[in-house]
Amino acid sequence: LCTVTWSPRKEAAAGDCAKMNTRGLGSQLKDSISVPDFSASGTFESHDVIHRGFPHVKSELFPVHPLELSEQNFSLTQDKMNFSTLRNIQGLHAPLKLQMEFKALKQVQRLPFLHSSNLALDVLKGNDDCIGFEDILGDPAQSERMAEPHMMVEHKLGLL
Repeated sequence: LCTVTWSPRKEAAAGDCAKMNTRGLGSQLKDSISVPDFSASGTFESHDVIHRGFPHVKSELFPVHPLELSEQNFSLTQDKMNFSTLRNIQGLHAPLKLQMEFKALKQVQRLPFLHSSNLALDVLKGNDDCIGFEDILGDPAQSERMAEPHMMVEHKLGLL
C-alpha cells in the first residue's frame, strides 16, 4: 500500500510511491484515506440555480417561537378534531362524506393563470365569514404567478 503525505515539493510527494499500479493515485487515496465525495450539492459548491431554482433560506431556519409550529398546523389539527367529534356523534359515514367533498372541491380550480379563491371549500369548512391573514395580504393582483396564459395552460396540460 502506498501512503502519500503532503509536501511543498511536488517531486517529493510523487516520488514517495514507487509501486504505483495502473489504478492511479486517486484510487490509492480512496483505498487508504476516506475522501468525502463533493458533489454539486457539496460543501464547496455553489447552489445550481438553473437546475434547482433559487435557494430558500426560510427552509433552513428553525421555528423562531414555540407557538409557530402550532400555528402552522392549526387548520390540520382543527380538521382532525372536527372529524373525530363528527365520527363520535354521527358515525363513520359523516367524516368520510366530508373528506370526499373536501377532496372533490380541492380538485376544482380555475385556469392556471387565474387566481382561485376556493370559495366552495371555505363555505364547507365554515371559513367564509372569517377574515384571516391570507385575506388581507394574499391579493391575487400581486401574485408571483402572473405569466403568459397560453404558456401556463400548455405547461399544465403537459404540452411543453
